[in-house]
Amino acid sequence: MANETTVPALPCRSIDEIEEFYTALGFTRTYHQVRPNPYLALRREDIHLHFFTMPGFNPEDSYGTCIITVPDTGALFSAFAEGMRSTYGKLLISGIPRMTRPRKRKNSDNLAGFTIVDPGGNWIRIFPSSKDAIQEEPPTGRLATALQNAVVMGDSHGDHRQAAKILDGALARAQDTPSVDLIEALLYRAEIALVLSDRERAGELLTRVREMSPDVAEGERLTESLAGADDLETALSKAVAEESR
Repeated sequence: MANETTVPALPCRSIDEIEEFYTALGFTRTYHQVRPNPYLALRREDIHLHFFTMPGFNPEDSYGTCIITVPDTGALFSAFAEGMRSTYGKLLISGIPRMTRPRKRKNSDNLAGFTIVDPGGNWIRIFPSSKDAIQEEPPTGRLATALQNAVVMGDSHGDHRQAAKILDGALARAQDTPSVDLIEALLYRAEIALVLSDRERAGELLTRVREMSPDVAEGERLTESLAGADDLETALSKAVAEESR
């Protein structure tokens, strides 16, 4: 039999906060039930997600996860990011909920994927479908390799402290000659610092990036990286403003 459909049902603390979050990402409600058990069904084009509540549920302890394959991860990320900026005034980078940027992952055949951690603490992992995937050779440089190892620990496993340790070691050994690899490593380390609530460290890293004037041929890749810097700086400034209230 072909053309089967699988729909994940994921736990959450509140279907109302789940609906608010996913509505910002362009999903619409297809089913809503309060009694006898709260249940919510959402849809965005061909992506279907269902949610149910659990008594005493803590999103930080959630093991809920699913994988979604799409034709273009970059386009979907951009759409989700636009919805977040419109609703929350920023890209959600730290805490719960949050979203990572598309990055190549060596534990997924070097394909560029990104992850949403929703208000229920569920990890929604988004990758290109096999027929649309563009496979590239993994990086060979020491800094680029360290970055990929850090991405596996941070974006795949959620071990941000280990990811920070990997990058700190690599950055300490790296030459300070501006390059896209160096900028991407600094930016990911700044993102990790925000996730770990180390705002001072995040600010130092972002300042270091802004002071660079790389003369590199990879213009498109550099533009995408620096767009990420804008989101990090917005998130940092809002976090500092909230802390000072």
